[in-house]
Amino acid sequence: MPTLNRDGVNIYYEDHGSGPAVLLTHGYASTSHMWNGQVQTFKDRYRVITWDMRGHGKTDSPDDQSLYSEAHTVDDMAAILRECGVDRAVIGGLSLGGYMSLAFNLKHPEIVRALMLFDTGPGYKSDKARDGWNETAHARARAYEEKGLEAVGGSDEVSASMHTSADGLARAARGMLAQVDSRVIESLPGIAVSTLVIVGADDTPYHAATDYMANKIPGARKVVIPDAGHAANIHQPEAFNRAVEEFLAGLPE
Repeated sequence: MPTLNRDGVNIYYEDHGSGPAVLLTHGYASTSHMWNGQVQTFKDRYRVITWDMRGHGKTDSPDDQSLYSEAHTVDDMAAILRECGVDRAVIGGLSLGGYMSLAFNLKHPEIVRALMLFDTGPGYKSDKARDGWNETAHARARAYEEKGLEAVGGSDEVSASMHTSADGLARAARGMLAQVDSRVIESLPGIAVSTLVIVGADDTPYHAATDYMANKIPGARKVVIPDAGHAANIHQPEAFNRAVEEFLAGLPE
C-alpha cells in the first residue's frame, strides 16, 4: 500500500473500493487495521480511505516532538485526500480520530461532505478539565517512555504488534492526544453538514460527550450500539455497519 511523503515523514494510507469517498481515522494507539471490517463491508459501494497517524503503525515516527500536533494531523488528512484526487469526502473517526475529524472540519469545511464521530468527544471549554485530560495524556507518554511497547497493553482495537516505536506513541500522546484550546468544542454549533454520532452502550466515559455533540451539532443523529464498548465497530460490527450504511445512504448528493 502507498505512503505519502510529507516533508520527510512517510504517511501510510490505504485506498479501497470506488464510489463516494469516506476517510476513516483510528484512535490513539490503534492503527488503520481497526477499520478492516468496515473496508470489507463498504468497499463495493464506497471509496474507503484509511491511514496511520504519526507515531502509529506503518507511518513514520519522527524524532522531533514539534512534528506531532493537531495541525500536522489535519494537514496529513488533507494531503492524503489530495493525493487520492478526492475533492470532497465523508470524514469519520473513532476516539482521537473523531476529535481530529472535528478539527479537520473546522479547518477544511469545504472538503467535508458529512461527519461520522465514533466513541469520541469534542474537547473541553474549561481549562481545568482540559488540564486534567492532558495530565492523563502525558502519563500515557511517560508509560511508553518507561515501558516501551509493553505499555500498549491489549484491547480489541489496540495491539503492540501493530506498532514499531514506543517513542513515537509517546510523542503522539504529548503532541496530538493532549489538547491546547477550546476551538473544536466551540465549533460544534456552526457545523453545517450531516453528522452521525455513534457510541457503544458500555462505553460510559463517552456517553456525556456524545450527548453533548448530538445536542450541539445542528441536526446530528446519535446511535447507541448495544453490548459494545469503546471500539463499537469491532464489538458489534453488524449493528455499527448498519447505522453507518443508513446514514451514508441518506446523504444528499
